[in-house]
Amino acid sequence: EGTAFFSGFANLINAMRKCPKLIVGRIHGKAIGGGVGIAAACDYVLATQQASIKLSELAIGIGPFVIEPAVSRKIGKTALAEMTLAAHEWKTAGWAKDKGLFANIFETTEELDAAVVGFCSQLASYNPDALIEMKKVLWEGTDHWETLLTERAAISGRLVLSDFTKSALNQFKK
Repeated sequence: EGTAFFSGFANLINAMRKCPKLIVGRIHGKAIGGGVGIAAACDYVLATQQASIKLSELAIGIGPFVIEPAVSRKIGKTALAEMTLAAHEWKTAGWAKDKGLFANIFETTEELDAAVVGFCSQLASYNPDALIEMKKVLWEGTDHWETLLTERAAISGRLVLSDFTKSALNQFKK
């Protein structure tokens, strides 16, 4: 059951990776764990100042194993380690932009929405075939993720059912 749950994230990231269209992310609030992974799997992300991020998995006895390849691809292993090992700390939208997760950040949701519409309108004016080829370039070297993310889902699935994690989750619920 644990593996099946985490395979959902693996399947989503792989679908985003293989989608021939560019995926533009719009983040307007806090993203934690899998939400950070989904943002990282987007090809381009715009966010508000309120879009802080956190990888808290170690605090409950698991790790961000399934989303790690997507997150590392965007922000690098050093920033990933900073987020993962400081599992209780929120990182600001500015931090996420500096590390490459967000392309740009905006003060308000209205400014974000206008930027998303403007950016997508600009993309729509480009040669569709060139965009498809660019998507392939952006995801070069990830063909092995089909297997890797499934293996990572099994790790998370095993850990989420451990006594340590069950205890941590019970404490979290209280």
